[in-house]
Amino acid sequence: MRATPTDAERALWRLLRDRRLLAWKFRRQVVVGPYIADFLCYRARLIVEADGGQHGDSANDDVRTAWLEGQGFRVLRFWNNAILTNGDGVARSILAALEDPLTPLGCAESPSPARGEGKEG
Repeated sequence: MRATPTDAERALWRLLRDRRLLAWKFRRQVVVGPYIADFLCYRARLIVEADGGQHGDSANDDVRTAWLEGQGFRVLRFWNNAILTNGDGVARSILAALEDPLTPLGCAESPSPARGEGKEG
């Protein structure tokens, strides 16, 4: 992804980089066990994923998410289209997850099915 990110991944990284979300630190393309998380905030144990059409109803994604959650991470997934057309809504959803770690992750702003991660200070 670093060499050839999608438009949505570039847009999401612009949103997350340099502690732009209330000083929460994110890293991109982080190895977590056998997987690579698109964006990770270690402090909040939050993974944020940008999903294209290949992720629709993906059993592999379900296994991946279950494994990551079993390791204590929370996963937020957003459809690429939502990132590109509703960046403010995506940012609000990520901030809500960062600020209230006990709230089940979900997004009223068109998230992709169940996946993502977050904050370092």
